[in-house]
Amino acid sequence: MELPLVVGVDGSDSSLLAVDWAVDEAARHGLPLRLVHASLWERYEAGRPSLSTDRPAEEVMAQHIIASCTERARLRSPEVKSSGEVLPDDAVSALLGAGHEAFALVTGSRGRSEIAGLLLGSVSLAVAARAVCPVIVIRGSERNLQGALDRVVVGVGNSTGGEGAVRFAAREAQARGCALTAVRAWRNPAHRHAEPPLTADDASEVYEEQASNRLTDALRTVVREHPGIKADRRPAEGPAHRVLLEASADADLIVVGAARRHGHFGLQLGRTAHALLHHSHCPVAVVPQRV
Repeated sequence: MELPLVVGVDGSDSSLLAVDWAVDEAARHGLPLRLVHASLWERYEAGRPSLSTDRPAEEVMAQHIIASCTERARLRSPEVKSSGEVLPDDAVSALLGAGHEAFALVTGSRGRSEIAGLLLGSVSLAVAARAVCPVIVIRGSERNLQGALDRVVVGVGNSTGGEGAVRFAAREAQARGCALTAVRAWRNPAHRHAEPPLTADDASEVYEEQASNRLTDALRTVVREHPGIKADRRPAEGPAHRVLLEASADADLIVVGAARRHGHFGLQLGRTAHALLHHSHCPVAVVPQRV
């Protein structure tokens, strides 16, 4: 059975953008769409005796949100099989639980209760940092959300466990019929140990070549698995978070890996993924990888 694409909804403008994006994504991959809304009204109201026949306001609100979002999805793409569900839990726990049986989780960048000045909502950040499946946070400018730039970007780091991010990005590029750009940042170390000592220009060439070779290795398998895909390498000098933020400006989606260390709890996001989730010009996919 095909795992669904799961999108968290709360009625905010940000979550409505996530619904629209998720519907298009489900259509590209031929996936069912599952919309979930977390509400704790049932937990607190179920054990409380009441003489009223009126439904609790929280229940009415929760059902309205899920019904209206499900209808929005149906109207956007009748071909996508969409379903909606209210989960009696807090938003983070509900989405993390749903992620155990999901192709990916999709969230908006900010919820209804978030302060407008925050860069990224706490729910989206917590889910991206802890989920066992890929998490896609919908953010960025309108041109990047429309999927018209014909480019998926993937960041390639040092970890050998990062193949999952590259494979996810390649699958996205193939489904969209667009180019895949693999980016790796490189920098000259402050102290170099080479015999004989390298000049600044020679050192730059060495480190750029190493980055290019790492990109070639990372792309080798996915190019073989997706022979029709147009893949290119982009080694770039500078800090990884800055290089990838610049690359996100001309992308429909940017993909990065995030280490999940066994036995570690709490938020598990590197600096680069954290920076992209807060500042990217386009939607960000965080793909977990075991290390």
